[in-house]
Amino acid sequence: MKLSIVIPVYNESGTILKIVDKIQKVQLDGIDKELIIIDDCSTDGTRDNIEKFELMEDIKVVYHKKNSGKGAALKSGFSEVTGDFVIIQDADLEYDPQDYHRLLQPLMEDKADVVYGSRFVGAEPHRVLFFWHSIGNKFLTLFSNMLTNLSLTDMETCYKAFNANILNLITFKEKRFGFEPEFTAKIAKTKLCIYEVGISYYGRTYAEGKKINWKDGMAAIWYIIKYNLLT
Repeated sequence: MKLSIVIPVYNESGTILKIVDKIQKVQLDGIDKELIIIDDCSTDGTRDNIEKFELMEDIKVVYHKKNSGKGAALKSGFSEVTGDFVIIQDADLEYDPQDYHRLLQPLMEDKADVVYGSRFVGAEPHRVLFFWHSIGNKFLTLFSNMLTNLSLTDMETCYKAFNANILNLITFKEKRFGFEPEFTAKIAKTKLCIYEVGISYYGRTYAEGKKINWKDGMAAIWYIIKYNLLT
């Protein structure tokens, strides 16, 4: 069996090599890994760092000619998937690839079609950071749950693992951070079996390179309405 790890990257020259190293060190019994790195037109030297991966058999590198957003990068990555399972991985070291084991377990046991890695449940290590970010995430999850009739605790999490055949059932449209609410709304409508597991989380500050802000949160409200009520 094979796991496809899709990694959208934009201006992560300081972390991209580290996250690839962490992923390569994860041992998954009976599962091969393929890494799909999508550089979304970085301008900080990220491309120079990932060029070395182009000749490696288990890594695919895709380059965008212009910055198009996380959703667009993921869409490019999904088109390269050849694995049985898919995990979305940010390149900023906030999420630990050692959590792949618990994300994959419900999929491997054929209990789930989709698994969310929640930052708000379980006893795994969490860096303590911004109060209002936490409130914002919980509000967006609550609002999404009200319209999807799901009981998720972390809709906005990066860590989403799923059976690769889902990519044949669903087409994703959003190019930027609207991907998260779009994904959840469309998964809910397909009546797939969804699980949630607790993960560790090492959030970073804006000084450390965090990109998402309150404007993205406001936009997420619109995307939740759009994909649950208007499409």
